[in-house]
Amino acid sequence: MKNSTKILASAVAAVALFFTTSVNAQDSKALRLGIGLNAGLPTTKAYSFVIGGDLRLQKDFSSNISGLLSAGYNSWSLKDSYGGGSVGMIPVKAGAKIFFAESAYVSGELGAGFGTESNSSTAFLWAPGVGYGWDNGLDLGLRYEGAEFKGGSIGQVALRIAYGFKL
Repeated sequence: MKNSTKILASAVAAVALFFTTSVNAQDSKALRLGIGLNAGLPTTKAYSFVIGGDLRLQKDFSSNISGLLSAGYNSWSLKDSYGGGSVGMIPVKAGAKIFFAESAYVSGELGAGFGTESNSSTAFLWAPGVGYGWDNGLDLGLRYEGAEFKGGSIGQVALRIAYGFKL
């Protein structure tokens, strides 16, 4: 698992380097930063609710394809019958957004989820989704996010409400 985490971290760093070095100063829509709030329903019976936030950098490659780089925090609330409380995860993902209509899109992201509790492991994350982005910066998306740990998996169906700023 440690080697795959190093490979994933290297890939994310390479994507981040690409984002920061290939900005076209003449295109004001080339790079955006989004701040989002995520609310999800877990697909795993031990959890009752997921809440989180993220920052997402979006680089437009063409009029209908954009690259994504995101990081955030998710809090997974345990049901009382499983001890209550919550566990945290820091998701770091890279992916793409493909616009199939003027503002409607499908997206896909891959990455790693870093547990914030002691002795927690790193998970492989995958997140396909759909959404709609308005010209005023508002973005509304729905996605499934799965996390594959060494000892099992968890998932959520999440709604993301975000606002994007042009950089």
